[in-house]
Amino acid sequence: MSARILIVEDSPTMRMLIRSALEEGGYRVAESEDALQALAVVQEVAPDLVIADVNMPELDGISLVRRMRTFPAFRSVPILILTTESSDEAKQRGRAAGATGWITKPFDPAQLRDVVGDVLRVQAPQ
Repeated sequence: MSARILIVEDSPTMRMLIRSALEEGGYRVAESEDALQALAVVQEVAPDLVIADVNMPELDGISLVRRMRTFPAFRSVPILILTTESSDEAKQRGRAAGATGWITKPFDPAQLRDVVGDVLRVQAPQ
């Protein structure tokens, strides 16, 4: 069975691009248009991996990561940040919150699939 990935992104166009790239790689995809909605969706979907934007209304992606890490079931679920922000300071905030990795937009679809595949292989039970 293919991995289930939750996309948390407020831009419908960007969600569509990410979804398309992941589905082409055989992944099952769920979507959330903001971080607050994602906190509920993540409980229903039980994703194997989460991809979240940083800049979203009401609750940013770094805060989402921090909150997700408080749920016992999601302490070890990989969370990738996909954003236009590329500063070292932003990446450090992401790591401190519990993000697994950081991908900068714009992204290459094949590279996104490669990163997702690598992260899921590392997380797979041995």
